[in-house]
Amino acid sequence: MDTNHPITEDDIANYLANTPDFFERHAELLAAVMLTSPHNGRSVSLQERQADMLREKIKALELKAAEMIRHGHDNVAIADKLQRWTRNILLTRDPQDLPATIASELQSQFLVPQVAVKAWGVADAYLGHAFAQGASADVKSFAASLTLPYCGANTGFEAAGWLPDAGAAQSIALVALRAGADPSAFGLLVLASPDPTRFSAGLGTDFLERIGELSGAALSRLRG
Repeated sequence: MDTNHPITEDDIANYLANTPDFFERHAELLAAVMLTSPHNGRSVSLQERQADMLREKIKALELKAAEMIRHGHDNVAIADKLQRWTRNILLTRDPQDLPATIASELQSQFLVPQVAVKAWGVADAYLGHAFAQGASADVKSFAASLTLPYCGANTGFEAAGWLPDAGAAQSIALVALRAGADPSAFGLLVLASPDPTRFSAGLGTDFLERIGELSGAALSRLRG
């Protein structure tokens, strides 16, 4: 043996990995090897330890499968709610009723505590309605600047004043309304909750984007 280069654990591991017939020639070692169980600290055979590892792997796979199933059920539930919300919008015949339908259905289907909708540039027939009033030039400019929905704390946004109880709005989502490929915003959708984490800054906006697209398409019937 070369004492200048003693055998290391890596040398042994590499030898065993590259000599698969070693344990065939020394089968008695498999029965003699004893390992410490990570569960109770007692000594167990190599076969028992392998069985434990296999059980742990199966348990991890079962948990992952259960999580995937749960996410699948959640996605189906959200899709059902979105379908009902869209259906009720499509069933709204009078365009002037659309803002109220969009807001009330968001509250009932998705349990959003407060919702408000404003639109501008509407036809003359709708100018006298509440949804066509109260949006300042600053709000319109802010809506035009939104390329994605804003989610976060309510820091005193002017649009929060459209809500029935602005003081209770701890977190807020602001979604610009556009008609199809038209880049100009003609309205703003406000969703709010007393829960500071409901519309947190780290929230994914994909779903809100879809809500905004559908709302904008529906409300385009109001435009002049």
